[in-house]
This record gives sequence, structure tokens and C-alpha cells, in this order.
Amino acid sequence: MRTLLVRGMLAGLVAGALAAVFAYVFAEPSVEAAIALEESARHHDTGGAAHTHTENAAVSRTVQSTLGLLAGTAGYGVAVGGLFAIAFALLHGRITTLPPRVSAALLAAGTFVVVVLVPFLKYPANPPAVGQAGTIGERTGLYFGFVALSVAAAIVAVVAGRALARRVSATSALLLATAGYLAVTATAAALLPVIDEIPGGFPGATLWEFRVASLGTQLLLWSALGIVFGTLADRVLRVRTPAGQR
Repeated sequence: MRTLLVRGMLAGLVAGALAAVFAYVFAEPSVEAAIALEESARHHDTGGAAHTHTENAAVSRTVQSTLGLLAGTAGYGVAVGGLFAIAFALLHGRITTLPPRVSAALLAAGTFVVVVLVPFLKYPANPPAVGQAGTIGERTGLYFGFVALSVAAAIVAVVAGRALARRVSATSALLLATAGYLAVTATAAALLPVIDEIPGGFPGATLWEFRVASLGTQLLLWSALGIVFGTLADRVLRVRTPAGQR
């Protein structure tokens, strides 16, 4: 377990670094555009007396968009990489007997859908200038609450799928478990409050580009994590497996 945990954190570091490069190239331009719009609106509202985003920030935008971005994504990658390794150790050989690389790829794909994509469809990421300061706590709570619900529903679906597989075919069990997960998350999404705080006149193209880049950053991170960790885990497990049992 410890060896896999270290491999997972290393894979997460690599994935986070790659995601940082992607975010710098594709997400930062829309962030800069949103900040410029925010500062322009603030300048207009205060008759030209407002400070700029850079003046108010403790860290300059240059540092935020480079070293800060790298540190944030790399730290996130290391954290999720460790959790990913733990989940892999618990599932591999129990839920699935596929080769480590395939198991890691499937786990990464499933985790991306459950932890990122499904919550994103309900509460998508927003650039600066979108969202009211007074609702940050509420918006954060709703988002992470939905993430937790999605993860819990996925765990129940996996357990139920294993139980169903003893009575019906594996394909039928998979379809039924997936349908159950989708039903739970779709119902929750319909019942949870809608957050719509996009200011009037905010360019739709900037919002769209930021959201696509944000989702792409997460997709790259989880894809890289699955590939790199799968490669490292395959080497570790191959060494531990006696030649006669391969």
C-alpha cells in the first residue's frame, strides 16, 4: 500500500504539472479577459477611483498565473493522486481483475465523471467577475455537497452492481447500477438550488472558453494520472507477483 501511495502521489505531481501548462495556455487568457472586465466595471462604478485587481492582490497576477498556478495544480494533483492510489489498492483484485494499467485507466475515467463532470454539469466553474461575494460560502457548500453526494451514489452503485452480478449478467448489472447512479444524481441536481449570478453584458464567449478550459484541465489531469499511475503500478505489482502466477 505504501509503495502504491508514493507512486500515486508521484503520478499526481506529474499530472498536476501537465494540467498547469494546459491551464496557463488555454484558461489564463479568459481569466485575464474576465479580470479586465471586472476592473473596467469597478472603475466605471466608482468614477475612476477604484484600485485594480493587481493593486489589491497580495500576489501579483504574474505570479498567480505561473508559479501560483503550478503550485495549486501540483498540490491538488499530489492530493488526489494519493487518494487515487488508495482507491486503486482497495478495488484492484476485488472489484476488478483486469491488468493494473486497464484498472487504473477505468478508475481514472470513472472518478473524473463522478467527481468532476457530473458536479460540473450542475455547478460549472466561473471566471472572475462572475458570482457575488456574499454567496461564496453558499456556492462552495452546494458544490462540494453535490460532489459528496455523487461520490456516495457511485459507491452505492458499485456495491449494488456487485450484488446484482450474482443474479444477472455482468452487463445487465453494470447497466442497472449506472442507471441507478444517474437517477440519483439527476434527481439531486433537479432539487438543488440553481446558481445564476452571471452579470448582464458578460461576454458569453469568455464564459464558454473559461468553462471549456477548466473542464479540459481536469480531463487532462485525470487522464495523465490514470496513465502514469497505471504504468507505475503495473511495474510494482509485476515485481511482487511470482513468475508462476502471472
